[in-house]
Amino acid sequence: MAYLVDFKDMSTVGLETSPVAEALAGLRANEARYLKNKFDHDLVLEDAAQSAEVVQWVHNILLKERELEIASRPLQACVFEADGAKRAYVFYESGLSINVLYGLADGEKRAVGFKLSDGMEVPEELADKFKFARQKSKLAGTIRGSYFVIQGQY
Repeated sequence: MAYLVDFKDMSTVGLETSPVAEALAGLRANEARYLKNKFDHDLVLEDAAQSAEVVQWVHNILLKERELEIASRPLQACVFEADGAKRAYVFYESGLSINVLYGLADGEKRAVGFKLSDGMEVPEELADKFKFARQKSKLAGTIRGSYFVIQGQY
């Protein structure tokens, strides 16, 4: 079932099993606000089981680019096109959010971004490979983020 993320009236719908559900809901709302303001796009997520193809695409990029396997269970995901790029989001039970920006034209930006919900530890699989910068958000508290540039074709 599709879920439209409301960044004005935050909800933990779909995230209830996360130990940091409130913070993850704030992170998800923060992403929804960004997409609405930047691209006039509503963030609509599906249960990760219904978006298995999206999750697999993201996991394939992580594995091939950085030999990364995310240990946490994906809860929600989506994929859409905006501003000439394919964009995917996956939200995990641990409080991790991964987004992929994949420019459709050759030479366009392609990157994977990681965001950690307030209160969660850095996942073991990311801890020794990335440094996380902090940013403040009214919706999400303190967000820690990192990214890498995609080299291959997906």
